[in-house]
Amino acid sequence: MKTRKQYLACNNKRRQGTPAFLLQARNRNDGDPAINVGFTCSKKVGNAVARNRAKRRLREVARLILPDHGQPGWDYVLIGRKDVTATRAFDKLLADLKYALSKVTP
Repeated sequence: MKTRKQYLACNNKRRQGTPAFLLQARNRNDGDPAINVGFTCSKKVGNAVARNRAKRRLREVARLILPDHGQPGWDYVLIGRKDVTATRAFDKLLADLKYALSKVTP
């Protein structure tokens, strides 16, 4: 996802919190089967180094999980949490995303 408008469209739709991040999701209903993904970490997560590390981890988790468990035609936004996203065990991050996807998608 590239524009603020796309992120804001997900803001008022389905959401599921996990210990490591918040997942927001919406069905675009536009006939395009692509899965769009966005990542964000506020300054609450830490300095630029901490935010970038958290986003890198979220990107890798999404790369591994979304092709198999994501719904075509949906937008997903992963929002990092302070002190947890960058330090949580990677296998637990994977499990968190699978759990969150099972809750927000039909």
